[in-house]
Amino acid sequence: MFFYMTLILCFMCSILITPIVKKLAFRLGATDRPNDRKVHEKIMPRLGGLVIYISFMIGLFIMRPDSPHHLGIMAGGLVIVLTGIFDDIYELSARVKLVSQIIAALIVVVWGGVQVNFINLPFGGMLEFGGFSIMITLLWIVGVTNAINLIDGLDGLAAGVSSIALISISGMAIIMGDVYVITVGFLLLVSTLGFLKYNFYPAKIFMGDTGALFLGYMISVLSLLGFKGVTFISFIIPIIILGVPMTDTIFAIVRRLVKKTPLSAPDKSHLHHCFLNLGFTHKQTVILIYAISALFGLAAFIFSLTTMWGSLLLITIILLSIELIVESVGLVDKNYRPLLNMLQGRKYVKNR
Repeated sequence: MFFYMTLILCFMCSILITPIVKKLAFRLGATDRPNDRKVHEKIMPRLGGLVIYISFMIGLFIMRPDSPHHLGIMAGGLVIVLTGIFDDIYELSARVKLVSQIIAALIVVVWGGVQVNFINLPFGGMLEFGGFSIMITLLWIVGVTNAINLIDGLDGLAAGVSSIALISISGMAIIMGDVYVITVGFLLLVSTLGFLKYNFYPAKIFMGDTGALFLGYMISVLSLLGFKGVTFISFIIPIIILGVPMTDTIFAIVRRLVKKTPLSAPDKSHLHHCFLNLGFTHKQTVILIYAISALFGLAAFIFSLTTMWGSLLLITIILLSIELIVESVGLVDKNYRPLLNMLQGRKYVKNR
């Protein structure tokens, strides 16, 4: 009962603090001005991630979850939040933000002791990462942090997708009996949902990099805590849960490599932009991506319960589905349609 009361308190704090942070954002100049790359048409306050962080920290102060990793995780989180605050106010360069993310990740790895050291292979044996374990862990934390940041392009999108991911991770933690991940995951979830009341379309405030980076960072760390050092199959589960932001990020990299543009160059070809270009409204696009995220979360639960061959079949279905979506919406390029062209070619031959 005490835990549930704390969750309600965090949710209410998030709702009550948001209008205060909104006024603070305008006062500090933490605003987002419209341009040709953005979909909003008026100056919007950002810094909303500070609401999520404050509400979450209130819950942590009350619950005091116990874990040897806790202080390292919170210290890294503070670095991320400060980076986000400065970026929302002063717009830091991509290089500065990346260095800050690496520092935060290093704090988690070195001080917090969070590392992926090995995985048990499907058909026997163990793959030990050895000296590469730190690098792999850093890449995961920085990669997921940026993946959540990249999908923060529509009202309520990053907050909603993050909430679905947190539900999935916390749900898996219940099955695995991981009290720390359950506690931290649900505290972060309700803090995000309270903010979503003001962030969903039409948004009254943006979470900014303060929120997107912090949510990405926490999701990356919680997923590592829940699934590190176990089987290859379990190692795949957080990747499936984060299917939407990771797919968007991977194909954004592919798209920029194909077009020979810098990896850090912004564009209007992300998944949400593609759905908008297909004629979906702002709200429809967000709800559609929510639905896809929920399907990934459901697939992760099914994946954890199936046999080895069932898991391999599910991975194949997921990969084919992702490829079909990517080609259908033009996530890489409008002319990139190898699988669709092959299917249409076979259909044409059959009809003849």
